[in-house]
Amino acid sequence: MIYLMVAVLCSVAVSVLLKVLRQKDIDIRQTIVAGYPVAFLLTLVLLKPELSAIETLGSAWGIIIALGILLPLVFVILGRAIAAIGMVATDAAQRLSLIIPIIAAFLLFGEVLTNTRIFGLALGFLALGALVYRPPQKSSVNTDISTTIKTEHDSTATLAANNNRQNTLSKTPLWLFGVWAGYGVIDILFKQVAKQGAAFPLTLFVSFGLAGLLLFIYLLITSVRWQSSALLAGLLLGALNMGNIYAYVRAHQVLSESPSIVFTGMNVGVITVATLIGVGVFKEQLNRINMLGIVLAISCVAVLFLA
Repeated sequence: MIYLMVAVLCSVAVSVLLKVLRQKDIDIRQTIVAGYPVAFLLTLVLLKPELSAIETLGSAWGIIIALGILLPLVFVILGRAIAAIGMVATDAAQRLSLIIPIIAAFLLFGEVLTNTRIFGLALGFLALGALVYRPPQKSSVNTDISTTIKTEHDSTATLAANNNRQNTLSKTPLWLFGVWAGYGVIDILFKQVAKQGAAFPLTLFVSFGLAGLLLFIYLLITSVRWQSSALLAGLLLGALNMGNIYAYVRAHQVLSESPSIVFTGMNVGVITVATLIGVGVFKEQLNRINMLGIVLAISCVAVLFLA
């Protein structure tokens, strides 16, 4: 179980790091691109991919290219979601992305759709709705202007702040959907690669390298102003990301006869730890419907993988 605990802690630590970086106005894209060389080297050392088998990847290259694009993109979306709504709902949405490969298993891989799994999927969609819920915000711009705004400059600043808050709230469901869909599609892509015979370590090795290269080229094209703090943070991000994946794979190897324990422990563990840290450390506010969403999310994961 030690590997499972490490995987949970590394996964939550990634979210914590992204939240702190966002609060400090650090370019997360640069942090992500700096993390890939670390993950790339750690994959080579820890998982020891068979590099000589790269010529046998064949048609899997299309899927690997998709992974190379999605892996950095979903990290950027994850950072935006954490900034917009916080760690708790974002991590829950990431865990609920498991609904997507489960649906794909029924539609693409011929698994039988049971009543229990239908119930689990229903819980998942209810959980997503509860997690993105935010109470209507009453606009008090006119009142603020008439009672507290003394100059035109102050009035403009207040209106801009209100607009920024409204824009953030309006994009919240979009960012959460991006996290949910992005991680779900990535999971399906990894399953497809494995189905075509590509070894997981080699796939991970090539995908990390391609993802880092593509993101680096994108940043060069956009003439980004490099931040030393962002690049240094990338070293930690790369280590945490690789630690999460390595520990997760080892947990599956150690508990090879009980995969449901790994699936359930990972997802429930992340939701629970993220909730404790989000509320206890970052003072995130959850309304009653959001708290119901957390309960539904845990219930969804438990039903789908213990059924």
